[in-house]
Amino acid sequence: MSHTSSKLIELGSTAFRQPRAESHCRYIHGYQLKAEITFACNELDDNNWVFDFGGLKDLKHIYKTQFDHTLVIANDDPEIELFKELNVRGLAQLRIMTGGVGIERFAEWCFKTADSFVDEATNGRVWVESVTVYEHEDNFASYNRSTIKADETVAPVVEEAQEVVAETTTPAPAPAPHNPDQYAGNARVGPGVKRPGLSDPFAGTTWGNS
Repeated sequence: MSHTSSKLIELGSTAFRQPRAESHCRYIHGYQLKAEITFACNELDDNNWVFDFGGLKDLKHIYKTQFDHTLVIANDDPEIELFKELNVRGLAQLRIMTGGVGIERFAEWCFKTADSFVDEATNGRVWVESVTVYEHEDNFASYNRSTIKADETVAPVVEEAQEVVAETTTPAPAPAPHNPDQYAGNARVGPGVKRPGLSDPFAGTTWGNS
C-alpha cells in the first residue's frame, strides 16, 4: 500500500505563446504559474513522512530558473530567431522547449525533473505520482505516472535553454551544488538513465550533457 503527500510550489511569472493558435493565445502572454506535486512511496521515512519538503530547495531553484521571469517558447516557433535576439539584447530570459509549450508541457517537464530529483534524494524510495500546473484557479493541466505507456518514447523536453541563457547579459544563477552524501540513488528519469516506461528528458541538451 503506497502513501502520498502533495506540495504546491511557485514556479514564477512565465511568458509564452502558442504560435499556431487562431485565438489571442498566439500573442505573448503570461501567468504566475504554480505546480502541485504529488509524491508517493511504499515505506515512510523515520519521521513518518513520504518526503521531507524541507529538502526541495534545489528543486525549487531549478523550477525558478526555468520559469520565473522567463520567456518560454517552442523550438519550432517561426519567430525563434527574433526571440533569441531579445535574449541577446538582455530584454528577455529565453527558455526553449522541444515539443511545444503550455501548461500541459510544463507539467510534463516538472514531473520528469521532480521524479529524477526525489529518486536520487531518497535512493529510489520516493517517486512522483503526478504534477498539476496551474495558470490560475480555472486553468490547470496534469501529467500522471499512470498514463505513461510501457513503450512510450518521450522527446527531450528542453532544448538549447542553457546555451541561450549563456548569451544573455544577465544569466540566471546556476543551481546550488548537490550534497553527494544525500543523492546516492540511480534516477529513473535523468541524464543517461533509461528505465522501462520512462525516457531521458534531458538527452541531447547542454544541461543533460554537463
